Amino acid sequence: MASNSTVPKCPAPMKATSNGVFQGDNPLDFALPLAILQICLVVVLTRGLAFLLRPLRQPRVIAEIVGGVLLGPSALGRNLTYLHAVFPPKSLTVLDTLANLGLLFFLFLVGLELDPKSLRRTGKKALCIAISGISLPFVLGIGSSFALRATISEGVSKAPFLVFMGVALSITAFPVLARILAELKLLTTDIGQMAMSAAAVNDVAAWILLALAIALSGTKNSPVISVWVLVCGCAFVIICILVVPPVFKWMENRCPEGEPVNETYVCGILASVLAAGFVTDSIGIHALFGAFVIGVLVPKEGPFAGALVEKVEDLVSGLFLPLYFVSSGLKTNVATIQGAQSWGLLALVISTACIGKIVGTVGVSLMCRVPFREALALGFLMNTKGLVELIVLNIGKDRGVLNDQTFAVMVLMALFTTFITTPLVMAVYKPAKMAKTEYKHRAIQRKNLNSQLRILACFHSVRNLPTLINTIEASRGTEKREGLIVYAMHLMELSERSSAIQMVHKARRNGLPFWNKGQNSDTNQIVVAFETFQRLSRVVIRPMTAISSMNTMHEDICASAERKEAAMVILPFHKHQRLDGQLETTRNDFRHVNRRVLEHAPCSVGILVDRGLGGTAQVSASSVDSGITVIFFGGHDDREALAYGARMAEHPGINLVVIRFTVHPDVVGEIVRVNVDESSNGEPGEAKSADEHFLAEFKEKIVNNGSVRYEERAVRNGAEAVEAIREHSRCNLFLVGRIPEGELVASLNGKRECPELGPVGSLLTSPDFSTAASVLVVQQYRRKLSLESLASLRVRDSPERDSGNS
Repeated sequence: MASNSTVPKCPAPMKATSNGVFQGDNPLDFALPLAILQICLVVVLTRGLAFLLRPLRQPRVIAEIVGGVLLGPSALGRNLTYLHAVFPPKSLTVLDTLANLGLLFFLFLVGLELDPKSLRRTGKKALCIAISGISLPFVLGIGSSFALRATISEGVSKAPFLVFMGVALSITAFPVLARILAELKLLTTDIGQMAMSAAAVNDVAAWILLALAIALSGTKNSPVISVWVLVCGCAFVIICILVVPPVFKWMENRCPEGEPVNETYVCGILASVLAAGFVTDSIGIHALFGAFVIGVLVPKEGPFAGALVEKVEDLVSGLFLPLYFVSSGLKTNVATIQGAQSWGLLALVISTACIGKIVGTVGVSLMCRVPFREALALGFLMNTKGLVELIVLNIGKDRGVLNDQTFAVMVLMALFTTFITTPLVMAVYKPAKMAKTEYKHRAIQRKNLNSQLRILACFHSVRNLPTLINTIEASRGTEKREGLIVYAMHLMELSERSSAIQMVHKARRNGLPFWNKGQNSDTNQIVVAFETFQRLSRVVIRPMTAISSMNTMHEDICASAERKEAAMVILPFHKHQRLDGQLETTRNDFRHVNRRVLEHAPCSVGILVDRGLGGTAQVSASSVDSGITVIFFGGHDDREALAYGARMAEHPGINLVVIRFTVHPDVVGEIVRVNVDESSNGEPGEAKSADEHFLAEFKEKIVNNGSVRYEERAVRNGAEAVEAIREHSRCNLFLVGRIPEGELVASLNGKRECPELGPVGSLLTSPDFSTAASVLVVQQYRRKLSLESLASLRVRDSPERDSGNS
C-alpha cells in the first residue's frame, strides 16, 4: 500500500467548457476557453510583429516564427506562472491537434498552388540550379551532422539523423520565396521566374526526401519496416494519381464557368483531404503528405482551385496556422544553447546551410552563363527557409531524432537564413533602382508626328477593359505611322493571404506576346479581350503584370514605363460608375497609387474616368463613331491633351471639337491671375507664346480636315466657361489638362473632391455636372512639376471624400 501511495497521479483530462466564473470555474482550466485565449494571443502577437517588420520587407513567416519563440520558454515562458496558466502541459495535446489540423489544410493549399504542368515546363537552366541547390547543401548537411552527433546529439539514430539534417539544410521555401520576390519587385523578372521554377522542383524533392527521413525514423524493430513504409507510400501516390483526377474532373464538369461551386463538391474534397491524411498517417509517413498529394491533383484550370482557396485559406492561415509556430516555439528553448561549443555549432550549421545553397547555386548559374550579380542574388534567394523547414524539424523532434538543443539550433538557423535573404538580395541586385534610361519621346506632343507611340495602359479588372480598349482603338492614328505599341499592365495587389502564390502562375514575361492562358475566368476574359482586339486592329498589344502591395505599386508602374520607353501611362480612376450614373469609390488605395504615379512618372500620365466609352463592349474599328471634346485654357498639360486629341482625330470614326477659352476683352486684367508655372521661368508671356505657337500649328494642320472643329470662346468668368462646357456634355470623351494655366483657371478653383484631377477634371467628375462622357485627364511630362501640380497631389483627404460616394 505504501508503494502505491508514491505513484504520481495523472492529471485529470480537461473538460471542454466551463460553467463560468460566477459558478466558481476558472476558464483557463477548460479546453475551449483556453484554446480561444491561446489563438487570440498568438494572432495579436504575430500580426503586431509582422507590422513592425513590414518596413524591413520581411515575410510574415519571420514574425510568426519569432512570435512562437517569444511565447515559449525562450522568453515569456521563463515566467512559469504565465507558462502554466496560458500553456499548461495538459493543454498541449489540444493545441498540437489544432495546429496540425490547420497545417494539414495549409499543405493542401500549397499542393493546390503547385502546378505539375509548370514543373514539366521547367527549363534546363532552372532544373540544373535546383539540383545543385539541393545536392551540395544535402551533402554538407550530412557532413555537419557528424559534428553534431559527436557533441550535442549523442545517442540518436544515425541514419535518420543524417537524412533529417540533409533535408533541413537543402530546403527552399517555395511560398516564402514567392512573397520575398514580390516585395523586391522581382517576381516577373527573369531571375524571379528562374528562382520560382528552381524552388518548385526543390519543394517536390524536399517532400520526397522528407518521406524517406520519416520512414527511416520510424524503424524500431527491423529495417524491413522502412521499406514497407516507402512501398506503401509510393502505392498510395500511384493510386491517388489513377483514381482522384477523374473524380475531380467529373466534379469540375458539373460546375459551369461563372457559377458558384456546389457546396457538396467542396465538402467532398475537404473530406478527401482528411481521409488521405488518415491513410498516410496510418502508413507512417505523416498526415501532411496525404493532404499535399490531394492538393496537387486538384484541377488548376477550372473554378475548383479558386473556390477551395476562398473557402479554406483565411481561417487556416489566419487563425490555425500561427498555432503551429507557437507549438514549435514551445519546443524551442534558446537557453539550451550554452557555452562556446554550442554557439560554435550554431555558427557551423548556419555557415554550412548558407555555403551549400549559395555556392551550389552560384556555381551552376555561372556555368549557365548567368551574370555574376544575378547568380549571387539567386543563391541568396534559394537560401530562403520557412514553414516546410519547421515541419521537418518538428517531425524530427517528435520522432526523437532531434533533441532540445539541436532543435533550438536548427530553428535559429532557419530564422537567420530567411531574415538575411531580403537585405542581401537588395544589396547585390537592385533592378528597380537602376539608372534611368534616356529616351526621346516621353510625351504625346513631339516634333516628329510619324514616330512610334508607346503607351502603358493599366487596369485593375475586367470592368476597366471596354473603355480602355476603345480608348486605345481611338489612339492608333493613321496607318502611315510607325505604329502604336500598347503595354497592357494588369495591376494585382500582393495580399498577405497564402493564395498570393497563385499570382506566380499568372505572371507573364513582361512585354512578350500572349502565350500563357490564365487560370481563372477573370484572367481568361482579359486574355480573350486583348487577343480579339489585336486581331481586329493594327495595334500591337503586349501583356504585363504588376504584382505588388498598394504602397509600392507605383514603383512597378514607373519602372515599367521607363523600361518600355512609354510616352504615356494611362491609369484607371479610383471610382466606377453606378447604375444611377454617379461615381462610387472602388478602393481608395487606387487613388494613392495614381497620385504617386503622377508625381514620379518618367513620362506623361492620363487618368481615365470610365463612364462607358463606346458602351460595355469593345467597338470594332469600322463601327467607331465617337465625339471627343478637348477643353483648352493653356499650359503644358492642355497642350498635351490637345496633342493626344489631334492624334485621335486621325481615326476615321472620330469627330474632334476643340474649345479654347480666352478672357473677354471687357474684363482683361480683372480676373485674378494664377501663379505661372516655374518651367516658364516666371515669364507669363513665355507660356502664352508657347500656347499660341502650338495652336497655330494645330490650326494649320486641320484646315482641310472636316472631322475637326476648332472654336474660341471669350468668357468673362468661370461660370460662363462652365456653361460653355455644358453645351458639349453629350460627347463621348473629354480630353483635359490636369493643371491648366491662365487667368480663367483661378475662377474655377472651387471645392474639389479629387484635387489630383485638377480644376477642370474635378468639374467634369463632380455630381453637379451631368454628363455620360468619359474623361481623360492628362499631365504632360516635365522633369520638375510645378508647385501647384505637386500641391494638388499632396492634399489630405477629408472623411467625406473617402466615404465612397461622390
